[in-house]
Formats: sequence, structure tokens, C-alpha cells
Amino acid sequence: MDSSQLILIGTALVAVALGFAIKHLQVESAKRRLKEQADRVVQDAKEEAKRIELNAKNEALETRQRAEADVERKRKDLSREDDRLRQRRIELDQRTEKVEQRDKALDQRQSTLDTKTNELEGQRQEIVQRLETVSSMKKEEARKVLMDEVERESRADMARIIRQIENEAKEEGDKKARNLISLAIQRVASEHVAESTTSVVALPSDEMKGRIIGRNGRNIRSFEQAAGVDVVVDDTPEAVTISSFDPVRREVARRALAKLISDGRIHPASIEKTLKKEQEEVDKAIIEAGEQAVYDAGVPSLNKEIVKMLGRLNFRTSYGQNQLHHAIETSRIASVLAAELGANIEIAKAGGLLHDLGKAMDHNVEGTHAAIGAEFARRYGVNPIVVNAIAAHHHEAEQESVEAVIVESADAISGARPGARRESLEQYIKRIKALEDIANSYKGVEQSYALQAGREVRIFVKPEAVDDLEAARMAREIAKQIEETMQYPGQIKVTVLRETRAVDFAK
Repeated sequence: MDSSQLILIGTALVAVALGFAIKHLQVESAKRRLKEQADRVVQDAKEEAKRIELNAKNEALETRQRAEADVERKRKDLSREDDRLRQRRIELDQRTEKVEQRDKALDQRQSTLDTKTNELEGQRQEIVQRLETVSSMKKEEARKVLMDEVERESRADMARIIRQIENEAKEEGDKKARNLISLAIQRVASEHVAESTTSVVALPSDEMKGRIIGRNGRNIRSFEQAAGVDVVVDDTPEAVTISSFDPVRREVARRALAKLISDGRIHPASIEKTLKKEQEEVDKAIIEAGEQAVYDAGVPSLNKEIVKMLGRLNFRTSYGQNQLHHAIETSRIASVLAAELGANIEIAKAGGLLHDLGKAMDHNVEGTHAAIGAEFARRYGVNPIVVNAIAAHHHEAEQESVEAVIVESADAISGARPGARRESLEQYIKRIKALEDIANSYKGVEQSYALQAGREVRIFVKPEAVDDLEAARMAREIAKQIEETMQYPGQIKVTVLRETRAVDFAK
């Protein structure tokens, strides 16, 4: 090994030693830094702990001071409350003493009152005995006479007061009702339409009657079977009559027969064809009539089935009054009344238009027309208030709104106005007789008369059997029975007359 290699080796060893020394110095330096950091962290932790401890002591001191202040305040409150209760106890003791003193005074007064009551009772018994001696009547008999006299005077006063109240209420109610009704009728101008339940078809000649009947009656039998009506061929010149309980069916038959007569070819095949065609035409006319009625009354958004059923009323009459025109008129009158009274105009109009909807189907469905119409309207989504107005316009259901009352009033106004309705002589006589029979069925009635075409029933009673109070009660009961048992347009006035006559002769 030469000297250069030794130098290299020595240099390498020195370098290695120097590297170890530097590495050691670095490690020592890092240890010192870590120790210094650890000391600083420990010192900071100690300082933070001291600060937290100091804060905790301050908070504990403040909490204690607040608690002591709260305790002191409550102690003072309790002291004041104790003083107040002590004062109340003293006042109650004083009041108790006063009450006891009053009880003693009342006991003394009660004793004195009992003594005086006994004295008065003795005096009363003595007076009663004297009165019995003077009047020659027992106490029970005198009491009965006195009670009878008081009852007569009371009944007379009651009858007078009842008449006075009824007269005042009638005058005020009649005044307001007349104003409303006159305003409603004046603003709703309706024409009078009178139709009957039969249809008459004019013939060009009496020879056409034979063609209508056909050989062995085949044409008229075919027509009646296909149309569901009765054809009356009588001695009426140049006319035949069609009769049916269904107004729509009767109208179809009338149109078909008129068309057959115009055409001249009357045989079973042409009858069926013509009836079918006219049925389609009448169905269209029904829909058009219903839509026109809805438009005229101003009641939109009704179901198509309701509009169609409403159109059927165009062929239905009641006492000669067209029911579709009556429904429109009722709707208009109800809208006027609702506007004047501040009620819901739309509901009143709808109730007035639909109130007789059941009459379009009451010949096919069991039940009253009010109940049938209400159920039909409910089925097709009509407002429940309107449904109630339909069901209650003849008091078959309870009226739940002021609009229901308005619809009932509008219906009565439309039916009772002059010229609106007519009735046959037979129905008129039956109604007059029924009015008099109802009046004569009451005890104490001497005579009764139906006046003013059945608009009033006047009843004469026996004065010795019926007093004034009983006469007023009888008038109300008879009016109520008429409402419940009879059907009539408008209203009927019930007048009970009690007349006492004193007759003597000068000799």
C-alpha cells in the first residue's frame, strides 16, 4: 500500500468521523429544541390552568352572591306574605265575630216574627170564620169562586194581549212583505201560460179520424202501443185528443200524429219511424229548453243531466202554469228577494230554478217531488245549501239557511200571483168542501164558510163554548191543519168570529 492510498483512507476516515460528529450535533440540537417546546407547553398549560381556576373561583363567587341575594329576597317576600296572612286572619276573626252577632240578632228577629206570625194566623182564622158566617160559604167554595173569577179575567186579558201582539206583528210583517213582494213581482215580468194535461191535434177533416183508427183499429192500436199514450177519438169535430201522464211522451205523440196527418200515410211502419224521429226532435228541444232556462235564470255551471231534466219541465204544468216558466220566474223573484234581504243571490237563484226539478220525474220515481229533486241534484254535485232549499220548499225537510226560506217564498209568490194558475171546477169544489169540513170538525163551531174562491175560511163559534183565548188558539190550529193536509196555491186566511148578543124586551 503506497502513501497516496493511505492518505485517501485517512481522509475518508476523517470525513466519516466528521459526519458522525455533525450528525450527533444535529441530534443534540433537535433534542434541545424539543425539550424547550415541551417546557413551553407545560408552562402554558400551567398558566391556562391557573387562569381557568381563577375564573371558576370568580364564577363560583358570583353564583354564591346571586344565590344569597335570591335567598334574601325570598326571605323578605315570605316575611311580607306572613304579615299579610296574619292581617287577613285578624280581619277574618273580626268578620266572624260580626257574623255571629248578626246571627244572634236574626235569631231574635225570627223569634219575634214567629210570634207575630202566630198572632196573624189566629187573626186570619178569626176573619175567615167571620166571612164564612157572613157569606154563608165555606172556605173552599169561596176560593173556587175567586179562582174562577181570576181565571176569567186572566183569560180575557191574555186574549186581548195576544190579539194586540198578533195585530202589531201582522201589520209590520204585512207592510214589509207587501213591499218586498210588490218589488219582486214588478221587477220580474212573466207571461201567463196555460196548458192542460191533454193535447188536442187538429184534423183537416173528420175523414182523417177513420184513417187514424185504421182497419179494425190497427193504426190507433199501433200508435198507442208505440207512443205509450191514449188517443181519444170522439165526437169533437175535426180533432182528436192525446192523453198521457208523461208530458214528454204526450208531446212526442202529438208531434208524431200531426206529422202523420200532414203526410197522409198512416200505417204501423210509418208510425214507428215517425215516432222515433219525433222522439229525437223532442230530446233536442228538451236540451235547448233547459239551456235557455239556465241562461234566462243566470245559473251557470250546472251538470248536463240536470239541464236536460230541467228542460223536461217545459212539458209539465201545474194548475195550468208551465213548470219551466214557473221555475225561471221563481229564480228571478228569489234573486230579487235575496238582494233586498242581503242573502246569497247565486244560491237563491239556483234554488229557485231547481226547486221543482223532481216534477220532471215524479211520475216514474216513488216519493215527493221535493225529495226526488233534492236527491237528483245531490247526485250531480249541486251545492248542499241549494239541495236543502229544494228539499225544504214544502217543509218536508228542515230549512237550514235563509236562502231556503227565500226560495219557498218565491215559489209561493210565483204560484199565487194573479193569473198564474187555474184549477178545474171539480178540484175547486173539493178544496172548498175540504176547508169547511176541517173547520166544522172542531168543537164549538156553529157554522163555517169558504170565501173569496177558497182564499179565506170564516168560522162562527158558539160564545158560551169558546172564549176569546180559545178562539185565537182554534184559528192557529185550523191554519196548521190546512197547511198539513191540503195542497193549494198561495195562502188561506182563517178567521174565527165569536159574537155575544144580549137581547131583552121592553113591555
